[in-house]
Parts: sequence; structure tokens; C-alpha cells
Amino acid sequence: MPAPVTFSTFVISLAHSALGHLTPGGEHDVRADKELAKHTLDLLDLLAEKTKGNLDDEELHLLETVRKEIRAKLG
Repeated sequence: MPAPVTFSTFVISLAHSALGHLTPGGEHDVRADKELAKHTLDLLDLLAEKTKGNLDDEELHLLETVRKEIRAKLG
């Protein structure tokens, strides 16, 4: 049974998708797809902008951490 949907599980799901797009031979494709990973990062950036001031410390930390990790892997 899947985990309940929370803000954190939603962010983790988006991060997993973006990182999967950056992994050649990963579950999404045999080639890395930076364009799709960047699109997912754009979604996370929009989410950060729209939720500014409404997240608890743990949610904010998670969102910032995954955005930084994806940016680093995008190069």
C-alpha cells in the first residue's frame, strides 16, 4: 500500500522523478533527459514560491534540499 499523500511525500515523488530523468539507464529511459528533469525542478521552484511562509521547518528543509540536489546534478 502506498504511503499517505502528504506535502513531504509529494516533494519526494517529484524529486524521485527528476533524479530518475538524470540517471542513464534508470527507470524512465535509457538516456538521461535533462529537459524533463529541469521541468520537474521548475515545478518544485513554483511550489516553493507558492507555499512560501506556509511550510513548517521540516517541509521547507526537504523542499530546499531536493531542489539543491537536483540543481547540482543538472550541472
